[in-house]
Amino acid sequence: MPRLVLVRHGQSLWNLQNRFTGWVDVPLTATGEDEARRAGERLRGSTFDVAYTSALSRAQETLRLIVETSGIVAPVIRDAALNERDYGDLAGLDKAATAARYGAEQVHVWRRSFDVAPPGGESLKDTAARTLPFFERAVLEDIRAGRDVLVVAHGNSNRSIVMRLDGLDEQAVTSLEIATGVPLVYELDSTGAVLAKDVLS
Repeated sequence: MPRLVLVRHGQSLWNLQNRFTGWVDVPLTATGEDEARRAGERLRGSTFDVAYTSALSRAQETLRLIVETSGIVAPVIRDAALNERDYGDLAGLDKAATAARYGAEQVHVWRRSFDVAPPGGESLKDTAARTLPFFERAVLEDIRAGRDVLVVAHGNSNRSIVMRLDGLDEQAVTSLEIATGVPLVYELDSTGAVLAKDVLS
C-alpha cells in the first residue's frame, strides 16, 4: 500500500523568537537543523518515489537535511501551494506583544480559529483552499498510482492536509498541533483512504 509522510519544517529563527512568520523567508535555527536530521534518522531505510516541499527555504532546507541524513533519493517538487499560511500584517511581530496590543483572546482567534483571518492575511480555511486542491491533484494522484510520497511543509499547510486525512471538522482542527520535525506516517489505499497512521516522535 502506498505511504504518505508529512513533516513540518524544523524550528525556524522566528519560531524561536516567538514571532509570526507566515510567508517571510527565515532560516532554521541550529535546533531546527537537528530536528530535521532526527526526522531523517527516523526515515532511514524508507524509500520515496517523490518529495514535495514549499517555496520557502525553511521547508526546503529541512527536506535537504532529511535526505542527506536518511539517504533518500527522490525527485523534489517545490510549490507555493504548500507554503505556510500568510499572517499578513502580523508577520514579523512578537506574539506576546501582539497579544498585549490586541488582547490574548483576539490573537488566539487569529492563530487557532478555522475561518477568521488576521489583518491582511489568511485563515486556516484560506490556507486549506490553496493547499488542498494541490494535494488532491498532485500528491493524491501519486498515491493512487501506488507511489510513496514525502511532503515537507509547514504547520498550517500540514494542518489542512491532516484535517482532510483524519476527517476533522472545523472545531476539532482548532486544537490540532503539528510538531516541528516529527514525521507523520500514513498508510493509504489506492483511493487515498487512510488505513493506518503513525507518529515517529
